[in-house]
Amino acid sequence: MAEKKSFALRMNAEMMKAVEKWAADEFRSTNGQIEWIIQEALKKSGRLPKPKEEPQEGESTPEGSGS
Repeated sequence: MAEKKSFALRMNAEMMKAVEKWAADEFRSTNGQIEWIIQEALKKSGRLPKPKEEPQEGESTPEGSGS
């Protein structure tokens, strides 16, 4: 799992209420909803780095441990 970094985010009260309602409608936390919104925007714009591929079963890892 990727390391998470926290930071302060400021937004106006109306926007926050809208995000909170959207999060509740999607059964997510407000923080989770904001993460999802940003991730979707990054994907759509082509700015999201490609995920690192996991070694396939039977392939060795770069360290050569084989697990």
